[in-house]
Amino acid sequence: MHTSDLKKIERKGDKKNSPFFEEFLSRIYDRRESSGLHDLLGPMRAVLVQVQTGDALSYLAELYLMTPYRFHAGYANKTHRIYILRNHPVIASEHSERGNPPTPHRNKIASSASPSRNDTRAHTYLPDYIVLEPLSHSYRDRFSSLNSIYPKSEAKLNAKYMGEIYRVNNLNETQKILEGQQFRFLNISTINNHFLCHPSFAFTKISYYTGNIVGYTESDLKDYGALELGTPFTLDAEARKTLEKADAVQKHFGLHNLIHGIDHLATRVLANEREDAILEFLSLSNYYFWGAYTIEDMNSSTNICRNPDIKTELHSPAKVFTANNVPYYANSIVGLPSPTEDFVRNYGKRMHHIAYEVEDGATEDGTKYIDFLVDKLIAADVHFLEQVIGECRDFPDLKQIFSKSSHYSTLVTEYVQRCEGFDGFFTKSNVAYLTHAAGQDEALNPVAPGPVHD
Repeated sequence: MHTSDLKKIERKGDKKNSPFFEEFLSRIYDRRESSGLHDLLGPMRAVLVQVQTGDALSYLAELYLMTPYRFHAGYANKTHRIYILRNHPVIASEHSERGNPPTPHRNKIASSASPSRNDTRAHTYLPDYIVLEPLSHSYRDRFSSLNSIYPKSEAKLNAKYMGEIYRVNNLNETQKILEGQQFRFLNISTINNHFLCHPSFAFTKISYYTGNIVGYTESDLKDYGALELGTPFTLDAEARKTLEKADAVQKHFGLHNLIHGIDHLATRVLANEREDAILEFLSLSNYYFWGAYTIEDMNSSTNICRNPDIKTELHSPAKVFTANNVPYYANSIVGLPSPTEDFVRNYGKRMHHIAYEVEDGATEDGTKYIDFLVDKLIAADVHFLEQVIGECRDFPDLKQIFSKSSHYSTLVTEYVQRCEGFDGFFTKSNVAYLTHAAGQDEALNPVAPGPVHD
């Protein structure tokens, strides 16, 4: 979609932006087109998460239980073991086995013509999930340094959502254009991570505003072997048994039929850097600013950017930025909650949660699929924040819930079920409830005073 078309899209939400934001939003759209970047940029192809040495298998088991991602390939380079996980879409006939054919809505990819779980065509448009595990416990990089300065992230120095990888038509030309716009890229002299410096990719330096990086590749990532990422490895018998056990639990309850894929990725930033974070991301991608809503009760706003060239967020998930309305240093004046900025002060500017779309519908006894899903995951010892929020009766609505943060990645998992054709990413009441629940869980624990020394 070209600049002129983007400018015609009706803006959603009630959050007011500064004149600077409005002016430069338009100028960034224009620059993307005039520089040629618009024609180079494509959809999201992968998300990238790093974990502590020794945590990868446990994290993969968590993903097997809670998401549709499954191990596809493994490689080892000089610094990391690289685990490639792939999402296998579910076709409509699999849902109908439960007695409730899916209700079509804007995010549906399932249809009678959809590829089956074993059809490799299914992998051409859904982002992969790449998990990096450092080979050495002593491994450190710039992400480790950032984690070390925040009280709730220093215990897991290497556990961090790093960023996404986007498909481009010409990698060298993309980097050349962005460097001409003063964006900086990683190289082996600035970060000790051989995956991030692989010649098949180009990654921006860590963003001052979001703590994330943005990666680009010409590859469609269908054939990782051709990229020569490192020495291939397979999972040993014990690892396979661990993952098969998690997979069996998910399939026993039919949960693999209900979780489609990544719907959106939500980063938390500081109040006074909200506009900068959004404009920076839009400079680096082909997304557009869909809109923003103020959540007064939680002193925050939710800001959404979407890819205009896709039929469903599952093909290229939305990017969400959440920030305080009133920053922490002035918040005592207005006396409002501050869970969003408290998170940033406790963990750093970073990805807060990854949201997965849940099939719309209900079981034969009328239980909404998201409630059924959560009940079964709780029985499998998955912990959630509070309860599923949202009604989903006979009108368009959204049911949502947050898990507790992962012990291995620090990421929260969100599940969303859009009911009766609901078009959007949240309701104000839902997001206020979820933000409050997350804030209670992510707050710093009181620290007992230490001994007094002369």
